[in-house]
Amino acid sequence: MEEAAKRYLEKKENEFDIETVPRRLFEVLVSQGYHLHLIEPGRIICSLTVPTRLLKGDNSLHGGATATMVDLIGSAVLYTHGVPASGVSVEINISYLDSAYAGVSK
Repeated sequence: MEEAAKRYLEKKENEFDIETVPRRLFEVLVSQGYHLHLIEPGRIICSLTVPTRLLKGDNSLHGGATATMVDLIGSAVLYTHGVPASGVSVEINISYLDSAYAGVSK
């Protein structure tokens, strides 16, 4: 663990190698239906077509599912900085601006 921390601290700010991002990260995201559009240091752009399994009674995306997505993608962004593990989110603040519905990509 000390070596990983040392490598992280010695890494140059804009140094990024997609090969250092664990393959399992991509496997998890893609297997869950995410479409990865861009991965760069500190940033992942992806989309997801809302599956029916994540809907509430009014056919909109459940807020808990949205929070889980924010946590998952937010943790994945840490890997783009070479952090070997993301730990546990303690606090997440989400502003819900609009609803997402089944079959809609957001």
